[in-house]
Amino acid sequence: MNMNVYKKIGKGVIALGMALFLGAGMAWAAPITIEEQGSFTVGGTYKEKPGTFSEENFTSEDGQRAYGDFAYVEYQKPVKAKKLPLIFQHGGAQSKRTWESGPDGREGFNTLFVRAGYSVYLVDQPRSGEANLSTEALTPDTPWAGNPMYGDKTLYVLSRIGHYDRDGNAVPNAQFPAGEKNYQAFQQSWTTGSGPLDNDLNAKVLAELVNQQKDGAILVTHSMGGTIGWRAAIRSDKVKAIIAYEPGGTPFIFPETEMPKIREARFKALSASAMGVPMADFLKLTHIPIVLYYGDYIKIGSKNVGEDKWGTEYAMARQFVDAINRHGGDATLVHLPDIGIKGNSHFLMQEKNNVEIMKLALDWLHEKGLDK
Repeated sequence: MNMNVYKKIGKGVIALGMALFLGAGMAWAAPITIEEQGSFTVGGTYKEKPGTFSEENFTSEDGQRAYGDFAYVEYQKPVKAKKLPLIFQHGGAQSKRTWESGPDGREGFNTLFVRAGYSVYLVDQPRSGEANLSTEALTPDTPWAGNPMYGDKTLYVLSRIGHYDRDGNAVPNAQFPAGEKNYQAFQQSWTTGSGPLDNDLNAKVLAELVNQQKDGAILVTHSMGGTIGWRAAIRSDKVKAIIAYEPGGTPFIFPETEMPKIREARFKALSASAMGVPMADFLKLTHIPIVLYYGDYIKIGSKNVGEDKWGTEYAMARQFVDAINRHGGDATLVHLPDIGIKGNSHFLMQEKNNVEIMKLALDWLHEKGLDK
């Protein structure tokens, strides 16, 4: 979609869509009718210690295996589900909880999209969440694993949930639910990986899950999961589209001969990054529709560390979308404040207007003919 057109009609489309959506509010609050649900694992491997296992020395490593590096998947299929399922890939230091109830208990994307008729697959990537077995030991540089204190104010600010006043009290941004109870619920959603972060492994397993779907699938990614989605689409031609919520924190994909300009954050290590791939691989991303959504409070040079960091990610996202479209692809970048949706943080799928955020994706899926 032409972005200028999106800006002009966006509010009208959203208003109409939300009116229909909210008009059916009582129906949507009714129990969900599920045809099938369950869970399973995808991928995985093991390492084995040479020797022979003996019950007389059953705590010895000899002859024993370390299993791990698989994904855990939980799914729900509604009655008369649409043809293509949605597969949800979380971001860094998160799990499938990203897509479940928000900090204030509001309904999450996992069931909101089921209500809209889509089969939903929630993924815990290898070494995370309920897939927390690893064949590799943690290393000192494993993200978020070295210091349990790192997950408090640091991630609150980096996620643009809000800021802190002079007395150190949390002040949430407009769409994040206020109060200590919600602050604590948000902080309790983080998870430490059980092994080194390996996004090629994560993409390999995600692509394997996609390949198990008869007609393919639509990927829905968040944050560091963005690069996993791009890489999975390069590995599997059964990825039919990608919805990416604030991709960043790990490299965007570019042709190795067309690397982008890097906009550095005040803290250089927080800057957006890029990775080059052969042109033939990059062009695979031009064969599917892709949409990227970014929330509010994004500004390079801001005194707020998170706003500055995500300013560099948004600048990289613009170059990524331009590269896709320059090579004949179909990528759309949506900055929510530009279409009148203000106040969202990095976790826009959990906030007070998450139904409105979801409705944008539903409209996009309809526009692309992916809601059959």
